[in-house]
Amino acid sequence: MMKRPDLSSAKWSARVTRDSNALDLEEGVFTWNDPVRIARSLKRSADGSTRRKARPFQSAMSMLNFYINRAGKNLDPEQKRILEQAKDELRALYGRN
Repeated sequence: MMKRPDLSSAKWSARVTRDSNALDLEEGVFTWNDPVRIARSLKRSADGSTRRKARPFQSAMSMLNFYINRAGKNLDPEQKRILEQAKDELRALYGRN
């Protein structure tokens, strides 16, 4: 029987966020206090990526959702609000209102 990697560790989602194979994220992007800045950074990362499998908008939104749902499950309520606003900003940047 093949052993599975230890995914029960709380660090696996941080590793995915840090070492994403699809996007090169700016350091600390999910800790910033400006939703516009977060959205612009994610857009730059997604637009510039040659490794992503989905369209840029999908890749950027997926990474943001992943962080909110998994890596940031213990987020401060204020930071979660900022990240939720970043989703709206990302939609606007891609013309997906």
